[in-house]
Amino acid sequence: MKDLIRQVLIELGEDPERPGLRGTPARVDKALRFLTSGYVQDVDKLLNNAMFDVKYDEMVIVSDIDFFSLCEHHILPFFGKCHVAYFPNKRVIGLSKIARVVEVFSRRLQVQERLTTQIAETINSKISPLGVGVVIEAQHMCMMMRGVERQNSRAITSAMLGSFRNRQETRMDFLDLLMKSRPR
Repeated sequence: MKDLIRQVLIELGEDPERPGLRGTPARVDKALRFLTSGYVQDVDKLLNNAMFDVKYDEMVIVSDIDFFSLCEHHILPFFGKCHVAYFPNKRVIGLSKIARVVEVFSRRLQVQERLTTQIAETINSKISPLGVGVVIEAQHMCMMMRGVERQNSRAITSAMLGSFRNRQETRMDFLDLLMKSRPR
């Protein structure tokens, strides 16, 4: 990949041998491999020992999970907060593992809509809860730096499965709790 990055610099009109750019191909290679490390992570291994049989029937919410991803259309960053809720059905997942699931899927070339769905579907398939809700709020550099150049825009996506999709009051409880937790 370093040779390709070097060629990109040349195509942009730069000299990859000038002092400030000499190490850039290696740095970009390392950065891209880190930012897309979700492709080599195995969700099953990640969750292996973090699912527990528990008698608990109230909503579990992990909110304000920071994430960073790369837009697959421009390979520019998008970043924001992910909020995950579920109703257990005899099994729960370790709270920190929810943040890890967000990280695995955000460390891939993504669109926000797919990212939202992947998180919800993974939690749904691993612990079979009564329902899962995921809301992502993000700012996209492809909208802020180029194109429409709107610095204050946010994209909000949601994925609602099971009781979060089928029962309006469940969905509204989740969204209401998210709104109440916002700083005033």
